Amino acid sequence: MNTEIELRDGVFVGPLRRSVNNARDVRGSIHDDSTATKLGFRGGTVAGSIHLELFPPLLIRAFGKRWFERGTLSMYFLNATTDREAVRAFVRQAPEDADDAQVEVWIEREDGMRVGEGTASVGNPVEPTALLRKPLNRFDPGELRILGGVKAGDHFETREVALPRSTIAERMKVITEPLPWYSGPSPWGDAIATPASMVHLLYAEPIATMRGRIGASVGLFGAIELRNVNGPVLIEHPYRVGGYVVALGQSPKTEYMWFETSLDDREGKRIAEMRMLLRFMKASSPLYQ
Repeated sequence: MNTEIELRDGVFVGPLRRSVNNARDVRGSIHDDSTATKLGFRGGTVAGSIHLELFPPLLIRAFGKRWFERGTLSMYFLNATTDREAVRAFVRQAPEDADDAQVEVWIEREDGMRVGEGTASVGNPVEPTALLRKPLNRFDPGELRILGGVKAGDHFETREVALPRSTIAERMKVITEPLPWYSGPSPWGDAIATPASMVHLLYAEPIATMRGRIGASVGLFGAIELRNVNGPVLIEHPYRVGGYVVALGQSPKTEYMWFETSLDDREGKRIAEMRMLLRFMKASSPLYQ
């Protein structure tokens, strides 16, 4: 048990951690200092998926290891952080011995600025998750330029994926919450995926199949919901990933796409799912120059 986690007034409070921007050398991305500052950010941003890795020790305290089998983590990002800025996670305590429960969760920077907020759950609670409560038609899509070649209902091409052990080994060098189950035997046999690794499996290949239809631009994660359906995701196990576009829209600074993806094993059993809000910065696109 992580002895650094405190229980304060019914809330599990994680220790301050300095999340690493491990994509800072990816030139032309939102994680690159030069690109990010040109777009109005303080510096290259830490991916939201990295911040999700703050939560598993707290979720184990709140729900037990069952969270990795039938749990969700649903997070809407409010403010970006830069490399190694101190942040901590918060998880409200669930009712004792609840088989189906959902609680409030959030992330704060050391100075109290809220980085993200949402819900976490286990089992099959009645209430919808934080992201499933979000209205998708809040803004009129209008005339999209970056996403002009995409429409709601479009399906991603299904791909075969697996999480290499070497990828987890690299992640262990910078992860702030290195659970032993990520790199060694786990209660489910082999090692399991970290939240950031799950996001990568459920994001990278599906989006790659859409590259020719999305205009040149800099993207960033606006919201992420991970769902363990029959989890956890095991490393070096073959899966099939696919999904579809849920909704499109735009704000004054971005065009955005909500989409759903899923991970199935070779027998067709659903292992995990993800809902994501992906934003594309208008100022980064030649279509807006």
